[in-house]
Amino acid sequence: MSKEIILNPDMLYNWEFKVDARGYRPQEVDKVLDMVISDYYAYERLIKEQKSQIENLNNEILELKHKLRNARANMEIVKKSEREVTNVDLLRRISELEKIIYGKENKD
Repeated sequence: MSKEIILNPDMLYNWEFKVDARGYRPQEVDKVLDMVISDYYAYERLIKEQKSQIENLNNEILELKHKLRNARANMEIVKKSEREVTNVDLLRRISELEKIIYGKENKD
């Protein structure tokens, strides 16, 4: 994960405190607990960063989906308009050709 995180579950599970006459050594327990607390802060930071990244990526996905939807709609409009323009264009070309052909025949 990160270099900041010192402990892992196996280390915590297998941790053995040395027993004094009065119980565990308080300094050793405090040291381990400080590492655990430090790791929890690091985990919290990582979780917040990852949630932020997830939110940003989800927003980007929504934006891209919106752009894709618009692009598809525009593509459909262009396809429809190309057909119409092509038909109109063909009619104009035929009309111009008729004028040229019939116009030349009249002049000859």
